[in-house]
Parts: sequence; C-alpha cells; structure tokens
Amino acid sequence: MSPAPRIGIMVVAYNATSTLEKTLDRIPASFRDQIAEVIVLDDASNDDTVGYGQSWARRGDTPKTLVIRHTKNLGYGGNQKAGYQLAIERGLDIVVLLHGDGQYAPEMLPEMVAPLVRGECDAVFGSRMMTKGAARRGGMPLYKRLGNRILTTFENWMLGTSLTEFHSGYRAYSVQALKDIPFPHNTNDFDFDTQIIIQLVHAGKRIVEIPIPTYYGDEICYVNGMRYARDIFLDVFAYKMAAKGFGTAQWIDSPDEYHFKDGDGTSHAVILEMMSKLPSGLKVLDIGCSGGRLADFIRKSGHHVTGMDFVEIPGVRERTDNFVKADLVNGIPPEVGSGFDVIIAGDVIEHLPRPGQTLREIEQLLSRGGQVILSVPNFGHWYPRTRVLFGAFGYDRRGILDDTHLRFFTRRTLRRLVIRAGFDILEQRPTGLPLGVVSPGDGWKIRTIRWLDSLLVGLRPTLFGYQFVMRLTPHSEEALVVEGE
Repeated sequence: MSPAPRIGIMVVAYNATSTLEKTLDRIPASFRDQIAEVIVLDDASNDDTVGYGQSWARRGDTPKTLVIRHTKNLGYGGNQKAGYQLAIERGLDIVVLLHGDGQYAPEMLPEMVAPLVRGECDAVFGSRMMTKGAARRGGMPLYKRLGNRILTTFENWMLGTSLTEFHSGYRAYSVQALKDIPFPHNTNDFDFDTQIIIQLVHAGKRIVEIPIPTYYGDEICYVNGMRYARDIFLDVFAYKMAAKGFGTAQWIDSPDEYHFKDGDGTSHAVILEMMSKLPSGLKVLDIGCSGGRLADFIRKSGHHVTGMDFVEIPGVRERTDNFVKADLVNGIPPEVGSGFDVIIAGDVIEHLPRPGQTLREIEQLLSRGGQVILSVPNFGHWYPRTRVLFGAFGYDRRGILDDTHLRFFTRRTLRRLVIRAGFDILEQRPTGLPLGVVSPGDGWKIRTIRWLDSLLVGLRPTLFGYQFVMRLTPHSEEALVVEGE
C-alpha cells in the first residue's frame, strides 16, 4: 500500500430517500480530502434514492462521488459484491462499507481506516459490543442483543476466533485482501457479512475491531431474523465440513496443493512401504507429485525422483531432483525422460478422461523389470454407496467424491483396467480412512476408530477399503528384485 492510500467509501442504499443525504453529510469535513471516491450503490430502490445521491454528488463541498442505480435488486450481499468489484477495478487501496440508512456513524470513518492506513491489519470491524452497555443505550432491542451474543459466541467457538461481534455492518477492508478471497461466490443475502469473515479467517487475514456507537432509529429493517440465524448456522457448518473435505461450497477456497496423507494405512504410507522393499538408488517418476511431499520422502530413501504435475506448487523443485510441468491429458512429454525403475501414479488416473491410454504411455517409460505403483479411490466404499442409496450423491472438495474426479473405480473395474492396459498385479493393498487428514491428533477416540476401521477393511476390503494401492509390472517382464527374496 502506498504512503497515501486511495480510500473509497462504498454506500449501500435501498429506499433511503429520507436518510441518504443526511448520512453523507455526516462524513467529517476534515476527512473528506482523504477520500479518493464515494461510491453510492442504489439497489433498484422504489423511491428516488439515486436522485438524492446525485444531488449530494453535485455539491461543491463533497468528495468525488459515483452514483449507480442497479436495474434489478441484487440483495444486500449482491450489492456489496458489485461495490467491491468496482473498488478493485477503480484502483482503490481501502474501501469502507457504509449503510445509507445512517445506522452506522459516518463520524467514525477516520477511526475505521486508521489501522489499515498504518498497515496493522487487513480488515477493520466496527463493534457495538466492545463497550459494555453501549448497544442497550443505543436502542438495540433486547431480542437483537441476545441473538447477536448467541450467534457471535457460536461463531467464535466454531471458527476459533475471539471477535466481540460478527454482525455489525460497519466494515473497512484492504482491497488487496478482497482480491485474495473468493467473495464473488458469496451469497446475495444478509449472511454475506458472515461468509466474508469466514473467508478472511480461512485466508489468515488480520482483523481488528474498534468500538462504535449504536444507533437504532426509524430505519426499515429488511432482515428476517430466524432465516438469518439459520443461514449463519448453515454457513459455519458448511465451512467446517469444507475444511474436512466435504461439500463443494464455491465461496470457500480450495488449496492448490494435494495434501500429503500421513499416518498408518493411508495410500502414501502404503506407497512408501512398497518403496522400502525395493533396492535403493532407483530412478523414480512421481506423476501428479503436487508439492513434492511424497517425492521428498522417497528422495531421502536414496532414490532419484522426477516429479510431474500440471501446476507448479511452490517448493516442489526443492523436493524433487527434476520437475516437469505438464498436463497428462495431453500426454507425457518427452522431457520427462524414460528408463524409470519405478513410476508412481498416486491418485492420478481417476482425474483423466482416458486412464487406460495413460497407463499404456506409462508402460513405455519403464526400464526392463520396472514397476508402477498405483493408488485409486474405491467407489465401492460404504461412504459413496450410502450417498447413492439415499439419493444424496454429490461431489466433495476431496476424497472419493472429489469434484475433479472424472472416473470412478471399484476393485473389480480397477483390476480390469490395469490388466487390459498390459500389466500384471504383483501386490494389491486396501487402505483405511485417512483419519489423519480429517482429524489430526492421536487421542483415544481416533485410535479406537482407526482400529475398528482397520478391522473392517481386513474383513471386507471392497466395502470398507477407502483406496486400493497396486504394485504392477508389464506383462512378461521380470520385476525388480525385492530385498530378502
């Protein structure tokens, strides 16, 4: 941010003819020369809100003001989305959300932007709950104070935050922080404000609260309290589920890097165990290496590892001996090389439209006696079976129903695929649930679930196996000599 940041005041207004000009007049005269632009967003009002905004903009004592009237009502959240997009497009550094009904004090604008100007945070929230008794003295009804407290306590508990209020509409944001979060995917409804807090917390952004006065006058409230509370609960639960890999909520960012699955029984643990049985000093190709976490373990075991993926995750070149950026859909490029002793395709072929063709290409890159280690999610697992049984089939952010999966496999269809592609199966292993990814830690509850899951996987792998890991060799090829055999 420059020493003199471009500050924008974004005023959301709906049917605000009686309050808009009065609210704008309350912007401190001493602060107006610091404002690069005021943006008034009339959300298709039924009155002459836009006219009052234009009248204020024409005056000689006002900052540069842009007045926009939407041709259709976008909703409280939709109006904000349009405004923040404008703030980005118009090169602002800081944008403050101000309500046109005067509920939030324009006199506090200098205090709202000060922490951002000093570079202390990414967002500033005005809180009516920081000063004890202020909300009551400002006329906030008892039921709203109680509802606010209950919802804020719940949100802090679920999100691990310590905000005094989640439900104030007085906000100031760094425009760069807005660029870093997927706010265009947020709801158009009133819970937009909660979703954007969740996004900031998820992105690790710094939030500062300052106390603001409470004012309840004769403004019209368009919020349905019970529906709003329901939406807040649903948003928080949707985020918590997304953090565990379930659901595909677009307003919650997905990481580019494919997580390393640590812990006993996971596919990565099984792959490393299979590699440990092979001689050291092998030439290895890790297809779909992501950030190179698995490759790093293999290198430390004394092997030379080439990594390949369609995106380059920061740090991957430090964790591999050689990295090639390429999309498997277009085939394996020549610069990857050939003569590999082991090729690892961990959770790869389910993302491809023609997995059999890719397996045949992989076979051509093997040295004589080379092997392929392949891991694939099991669509026959009880979780997707249950989803289908109850008519709730849908995609998740990761796991068996990852929304980037193009193909689904059971043990039978996977065996059929690899045999048709020209491979013999040397070894096949089912894995259990990746509990270390879903619930980090090693408490007694996790240990009990892991023990039970392992028992069930052993009894019925086609139903309880989360993934299948196979060690393959081309037909009629001699496999690498396994130590001790």
